[in-house]
Amino acid sequence: MIQSLRLQLLLQECTPDLSSSDCNRCLRIAISILPSCCSQKPGASILYPSCNVRYETFKFYNITAVAAKPPPPPPSPLTRPKEKGHVSIIVIVAIVIPIAVSMVLFCMGFSFLRRRARKNRVSLPEKDDGDEISTVESLQFDLSSIEAATNNFSPDNKLGEGGFGEVYKGTLPHGQQIAVKRLSKYSGQGAAEFKNEVVLIAKLQHRNLVRLLGFCLQGAEKILIYEFVPNKSLDHFLFDPGKQGLLDWSIRYKIIGGIARGLLYLHEDSRLRIIHRDLKASNVLLDGEMNPRIADFGMAKIFGGDQSQGITNRIAGTL
Repeated sequence: MIQSLRLQLLLQECTPDLSSSDCNRCLRIAISILPSCCSQKPGASILYPSCNVRYETFKFYNITAVAAKPPPPPPSPLTRPKEKGHVSIIVIVAIVIPIAVSMVLFCMGFSFLRRRARKNRVSLPEKDDGDEISTVESLQFDLSSIEAATNNFSPDNKLGEGGFGEVYKGTLPHGQQIAVKRLSKYSGQGAAEFKNEVVLIAKLQHRNLVRLLGFCLQGAEKILIYEFVPNKSLDHFLFDPGKQGLLDWSIRYKIIGGIARGLLYLHEDSRLRIIHRDLKASNVLLDGEMNPRIADFGMAKIFGGDQSQGITNRIAGTL
């Protein structure tokens, strides 16, 4: 810069948006223009969009005011900047509450499904140690309620007698009629057959199979409770000359088809492959519309899902 500028007052300014390095660069460019345009002038100004330079031979600005700029006003509560790491309470609540509600609903749904699955679960017998019945406790009846329903196993309520015990008609307190199969206390196979029949029939659901409602295992008593089928068994019609005439061809055809559908379900469509091994007329019950219901699974044998043949260890069935 020319020598005369040293005796004059010089003001250099930059706009607040420039950094220090950008401000210095802008001022150097402005000052470099002064010798070429204003060396013989007592005063001059160089103006750029972001900085300016001015010199005069007289005092043209307040040095104290420029040196001590007033501090910026404090931010208002409404525009206060957020501190680093600060999260408002509203944001926390908006995040935490939906997560908590979702977790509670998930736990409730899981508990409900678990209780439902536990109630409906039935275990297959793996060994003869008496533990198989513990998973079907929801089907268990008290002996006192069975005795009341059958009038203490009155002979008047006796429906028949099978290879493993007697069958009685009963009526529950709410009016539902039931068939009660009381297994023989002296049967050497009673306990095993009882467990087998409870576990199997509780798993089976088909319109041509008799439906198990529950069981009773108390002391020496082993009892099965079935739905009541009013027309007794098929042998009452086939071998009674007075009732044979009731079985015309249409009814016989319906009975044959129902038995076949029940066997197909046992052999192919149920979750287990089951061979009845004692299918006979007395084990086919007839409901009020003469639809057949296969009953008495005490001799049934379980096969694997892909098994088509098997070897039995003993002779089974009725002589």
